[in-house]
Amino acid sequence: MSLVTVGLAIKDGVANAKRMHQIPCSHCQFFTNDYRLKCTIHPSVANSEQAINCRDYCPANQSMTLN
Repeated sequence: MSLVTVGLAIKDGVANAKRMHQIPCSHCQFFTNDYRLKCTIHPSVANSEQAINCRDYCPANQSMTLN
């Protein structure tokens, strides 16, 4: 492997890690931390890149208000 290849692999790994750290699920009040039902609202996208801009995200330490 050349140094260029190694450098590109490291750059790609860092970009991927940054993207994965944007997934908010583990801090959401709807996240169950149960592998059978990770999210009570959107179970099919929980802990995936699709959940990054989840419109139903609500921090676990904040209560929801109904309008």
